[in-house]
Amino acid sequence: MLYEAIERFITPAGTEGGLTIVFGAIGLAANSVSLALLMRGQQESLNVRGAFLEVAADALGSVAVIVSAVVILATGWQAADPIASLVIGLMIVPRTVRLLRETLDVLLEAAPKGVDMAEVRAHILALDGVEDVHDLHAWTITSGMPVLSAHVVVSSEVLTAIGHEKMLHELQGCLGDHFDVEHCTFQLEPAATRSTRHGCATERGRRGAWRGARGAE
Repeated sequence: MLYEAIERFITPAGTEGGLTIVFGAIGLAANSVSLALLMRGQQESLNVRGAFLEVAADALGSVAVIVSAVVILATGWQAADPIASLVIGLMIVPRTVRLLRETLDVLLEAAPKGVDMAEVRAHILALDGVEDVHDLHAWTITSGMPVLSAHVVVSSEVLTAIGHEKMLHELQGCLGDHFDVEHCTFQLEPAATRSTRHGCATERGRRGAWRGARGAE
């Protein structure tokens, strides 16, 4: 749109005012119906938002066509048409940049906006029986659908008392009530099991160090 507007400044073309108004009005009516249908969905889907912006650009173009045609009919000033196109193009650019940024966030699986990972960790640790949280990750797999995964270390006594299923339900309820996260995946680790794993790792490290010292001798 910007390119064509500049091109019309360089090589002006005559505009038929009356016929232009008719086609502009038809286009505006059709685009208004499309905008009404896409209005709700564009808040949740990048694809729908892209279509919404495209239709919005067409609707603004129709308005520009009508206004410029009226000006041309009233004054004969042919430059009104490319000027209107320039204004509309500059209005669309910021929203296009925003859409591109959100698309890149999805492609790069960036952390969802408005999700404070430190606060998420604090909420999980505040649950009864939770002793530690590690491998905590949050990302966006598509527009409007942030997801989260974490390994949660839980007291063996609590797991035995309430069971894994209830513990998972409490974790998902905790995050679902406080954060805008559509899907959560948790891996529960009994505290005793994790301690045993650390102990095994430490023992393996000691044996490796002992073998290294023996080899140095």
